[in-house]
Amino acid sequence: MSSSPRSAATERSAGAAPVALPNYGIDADRVLSTDGLVAAARRRLAGRYAIDQFGGDPHLMDLVAWVPAALIRVDVEGAEHLPRSGPALLVANRGFGVVEPLVLGLAIRRAAGRRLRVVGAPEVPLLGPAARKLGAVGYRPDDIAALLRAGHLAAAPLGMTWLRAGAGEAPRALVAATLGCPVVPVAVRPGGPFNLAIHPWRVVVGEPLLPPPDTPPDDQLAAAELSEQVRDAVRGLLRDAS
Repeated sequence: MSSSPRSAATERSAGAAPVALPNYGIDADRVLSTDGLVAAARRRLAGRYAIDQFGGDPHLMDLVAWVPAALIRVDVEGAEHLPRSGPALLVANRGFGVVEPLVLGLAIRRAAGRRLRVVGAPEVPLLGPAARKLGAVGYRPDDIAALLRAGHLAAAPLGMTWLRAGAGEAPRALVAATLGCPVVPVAVRPGGPFNLAIHPWRVVVGEPLLPPPDTPPDDQLAAAELSEQVRDAVRGLLRDAS
């Protein structure tokens, strides 16, 4: 009996080498290979890029990542504590102004090969959507819970410490939304603004913290205790890094 056209085509392609498909930046978590500037511009003009459910543009995030990499020098300590896959909330001692999210995002890219979603996208026209395209998310606990359920890494500050490096208040509401996911303390020490600066930025990652086993997701007491633990852990990292 002769083969059908479909089965014959299947047989012919069975031993063929796999076809290399173009990378359209649809992986919203892992850092992907980037296009050249001309190819990237053509892709964006043709609309061949993805926007994830949180407004993030992975292709654009990877495309502009060379800017902080060229301007900022970062040393990462404790990189083994960063999860290589799955969700986690990083809690750092710095409020997120302009440089801090770039530093943390660059550190995560180098140490874990992942994109970082920064908590605190402004809820204003134009600026808010632009920040979300570059990886920012809202500050609402529901936003963070949904982001972690999707398997992302998020970063939030200890309080709004915009102008100081000390540990502020822990974001208890955000920690409550993350119960069941690791909370990772991070200390950030400022350095020079350019790659040629004598003192690089330092990002020190501590051991992940978790609530006790079988803690219900809405346990406010467990969230409060975990918040204090992460604040104490960041203080300890800052003390050791000084």
